[in-house]
Amino acid sequence: MAEVIKQPLDRLNVLSFSGVQMRTFHITWLTFFACFFGWFGLAPLMPTIREDLGLTKGQVGNTVIAAVSATIFARLLIGRLCDTWGPRKTYTALLLIGSIPVMCVGLAQDYTTFLLFRLAIGVIGASFVITQFHTSMMFAPKIKGTANAVAGGWGNLGGGVTNMLMPVIFAGIVAAGYTKAEAWRYAMILPGAMLLVMAFVYYRFTKDTPAGNYDEIQRTQASKQPFSWTVLADWRVWALALAYGVCFGMEITFDNVAALHFVDSFKLDQTSAGFWAGVFGGMNIFARAVGGIVADRVGNKYGMRGKGWLLGLVLGLEGLGLVFFAQAGTLGIAIVSMLTFAMFLKMANGATYAIVPFINQKNVGTVAGIVGAGGNVGGMLFGFLFKSESITYAQAFLYIGLIVTVVAMVVFLTKFEKAAQVETVAKTAEATA
Repeated sequence: MAEVIKQPLDRLNVLSFSGVQMRTFHITWLTFFACFFGWFGLAPLMPTIREDLGLTKGQVGNTVIAAVSATIFARLLIGRLCDTWGPRKTYTALLLIGSIPVMCVGLAQDYTTFLLFRLAIGVIGASFVITQFHTSMMFAPKIKGTANAVAGGWGNLGGGVTNMLMPVIFAGIVAAGYTKAEAWRYAMILPGAMLLVMAFVYYRFTKDTPAGNYDEIQRTQASKQPFSWTVLADWRVWALALAYGVCFGMEITFDNVAALHFVDSFKLDQTSAGFWAGVFGGMNIFARAVGGIVADRVGNKYGMRGKGWLLGLVLGLEGLGLVFFAQAGTLGIAIVSMLTFAMFLKMANGATYAIVPFINQKNVGTVAGIVGAGGNVGGMLFGFLFKSESITYAQAFLYIGLIVTVVAMVVFLTKFEKAAQVETVAKTAEATA
């Protein structure tokens, strides 16, 4: 009897764990969640690390830049490996390699070694590309945006939980009798161990596609074809990279500097500052998913042009919220404005990757890698504002808000409708199957 080939799911039931599609979905977002602990575990501890290593504002800024810059190149490579090697092996290798600098960063004794470890840790950020690629493989076109947004959002939630939990772990180690200088170093062993555990889980319990792993199935010639330079000539790819640069780029920048901003501007202690920084990341539990869900519904009614308009709108609202946050004079106003711009920022994240899978279906991983790298380019460039000795953090937020607004206008004017034909063909093929 012939084996029935499993197809991508046409609906997302987050309460289900049955089938390779839903099992992979849950393992993928959980792995990305763990990666955030490794990637940003140091961020909420920076007030202590700054004091321990005697870092200047400029040196702190350099570590923020290092944390996101290595990810740029890693995401470009990882996207291509997903297309050729498969997401299962690619994620496993990334987790094993990334766990090393995470667990060893405690060996840093000065600015230079800490900066190098921070740079190496940044490679873990490429995990996002695999998460989005793998989710796209498991779900049908009409639900890709929603599935990608939920998986990405729940994974990004790790950034919020990290900001909340790492100061608590740090405090627990101090309470056990260790000094603060020792505590931040020992605290980073936990994220490294989490990455090792997820490497085993990912390799053991996921599949590259609903039909099986790449080396177990007969892949079509289209899926095997070499990289096409036409991807780089498609303006839509760069428009999405630009959009992701000012939404996800701002998100990872805020994850890195929020605790310091709340400590320096509103005189909070490290634990309280980490909590409010964590609230920002915690909104990923629903906000990014909302962006993907709305994008799918808009796309079903108005096509890819509608998705582009939605992305431009939420980016514009993100920029406006950032301007208000920059002007906040009290902690209460800062929190309200932070929640406002965070909502639209994370919706923009979801809306962006509701478009990505339809730009070039023969090079989905490559497109996801380029757009994902755009997010880190944005984070890196924003980092230069926060390392400057001549402007305050509040002024940096203001400038970024204005930049986001300009990018929103560019995205709003970009024509994404060419991808509507691709999406229609994909839906027709799905219906035929």
